[in-house]
Amino acid sequence: MASSVHLPFNALHGALKAAGEGTRLRILALLAEAELTVSDLTEILRQSQPRISRHLRLLTEAGLVERFREGSWAFFRLADHSGAGELAHALVARVVPGDPVVTRDRERLTAVRSARAAAAQAYFRTHAAEWDRIRRLHAADEAVEAAIRAALAERPFRSLLDLGTGTGRMLELFGPDTERGLGIDLSLDMLTVARARLERAKLRHCSVRQGDIYDLSLPRDSFDVVIVHQVLHFLHDGARAVREAARVLRPEGRLLVIDFAPHDLEFLREEHAHLRLGFAAETVEQWMRAAGLEMVLHRVVPPEPGSEGKIAVSLWLARDPRIAFADTAREVA
Repeated sequence: MASSVHLPFNALHGALKAAGEGTRLRILALLAEAELTVSDLTEILRQSQPRISRHLRLLTEAGLVERFREGSWAFFRLADHSGAGELAHALVARVVPGDPVVTRDRERLTAVRSARAAAAQAYFRTHAAEWDRIRRLHAADEAVEAAIRAALAERPFRSLLDLGTGTGRMLELFGPDTERGLGIDLSLDMLTVARARLERAKLRHCSVRQGDIYDLSLPRDSFDVVIVHQVLHFLHDGARAVREAARVLRPEGRLLVIDFAPHDLEFLREEHAHLRLGFAAETVEQWMRAAGLEMVLHRVVPPEPGSEGKIAVSLWLARDPRIAFADTAREVA
């Protein structure tokens, strides 16, 4: 990667000066793992917030790090679309695997992520039975589901994987038209609700199981369609979830992501465990392309005028560019 980096002397000098300090190099290594906030980095690095903010400002000014705001929160990530960003990735890649400083920071990052996951699970336990009611905060379910059907109407599909299945609504929606449906969710409370829903709908060819959206216990090339419905805003690493979803797609398979468009309802962080206040179109598109998929469409469904909904919903559809052959039609046991 380093061979592709070309910067003017002053820019290269500035970037190297910014990266050439211990804490700032540790920050770059952490941001290579996840998008983080100042408070995240303060907790991991055990330094004051003003000090961490100053380090981030210097890294951002040097073009090594990008800052983006969601409501009252600011997230930071390694820059992607610049020579300085490539330099940041190259520098982090040069760190020896297992280095004790970086390993300790990653362990603390894991603890931060675990705390987030625990908060989300506590929320799910409390709200599992009323999940569909909470969804009324955004564009009407009927309009969103009509858009979901339209997005996948181009051709039929035999198998469906629903990641973060929640109440199992996507399996219920498409179950009558598929041969096999599988829902994955980390929350046992959600899975209880989903199983009851599938039983009521008599969808015996659809099932749900507990699993990790980042590490699916499923082979590559397993499903014709993968849906990720209202899940990414709970996750600390949406790009990783998209990559794992793409991994289990069959050739010419389709990945459909449904989530909030950017909004400013800050209370959703504290009261409903949302980590992200929606996503810009280009964010999810970039994740899909980085996962090797081809974009097919992006559509926004606005809330109905006069309704209680205040958040628009976005749909992103991408496809696996590989050509399907007859032997890829096999079903996964």
